[in-house]
Parts: sequence; structure tokens; C-alpha cells
Amino acid sequence: MPAGDPQRTWFPQMIRRLRAEWSPDMSMPMLIDLRDRLDEMLHQIRRLGNIKTPAITCPKCGKTAPAAEPRVSVRAMILSLGRFEIAPKEQVKALEKAWAKYREAHELNIDGKGRDVSIYRNRRTD
Repeated sequence: MPAGDPQRTWFPQMIRRLRAEWSPDMSMPMLIDLRDRLDEMLHQIRRLGNIKTPAITCPKCGKTAPAAEPRVSVRAMILSLGRFEIAPKEQVKALEKAWAKYREAHELNIDGKGRDVSIYRNRRTD
């Protein structure tokens, strides 16, 4: 296994797909759909390549356990457009701001999925 793979999120085939499928005029639902496909691709690459997450040690208790598996969030995908020079930095910044507004307006989590905010609104304070 190549060095760095346990922590890697962006594999070359994912970057190729991002280059091929991203368009500046994509709607937010289309961006979320692309994120879903890239995230699935990441998990498939890791599964087929038998790439395990690294072990981490808690600085407080000293317990060692596997780290959380990497995933692709909508914001990470947007930022990768600049990182891999797919889109100009100004466009990336504007898209990032548009995503933040859209996410808040539609009460979405970082993956672009609905979150159940009612548990916070209906929480009783005794």
C-alpha cells in the first residue's frame, strides 16, 4: 500500500471524475449529488484496496482505536475545486458562500442531507 493512503481522501480517479462532472452552472442539488457519487467512490476505493484507517491514541485517556473513515463533504468538494485547479479561487470562494447560505436555508448537514433539527427545537428544559 502506498504511503499516506490510510489518511488519503482524494484519489486520482476521484479527481478525474470531479474534473469531468463539475460545471460552474451546477445547481446545489446537483453538487450534492456529485458529492454523493464521490463519497461512494472513496469508500469503494478504500474497500477494494483494503485501505484501513490509521489507529489514533486519545491524548486524555490513552486508548488507541481506529480513526474515523475519511469522507467527502460538500464543502470539501467545493474547496477541492480550487485545490486541484479545476475552478478559479474567486469562483470557489463564491460557491463556498453560496453553499453556506443554501445549507442554512435548507437545514442540511455537511453532506447535504436533511438534519432533524426538531430534536433541538422541541427539547424540554426542566
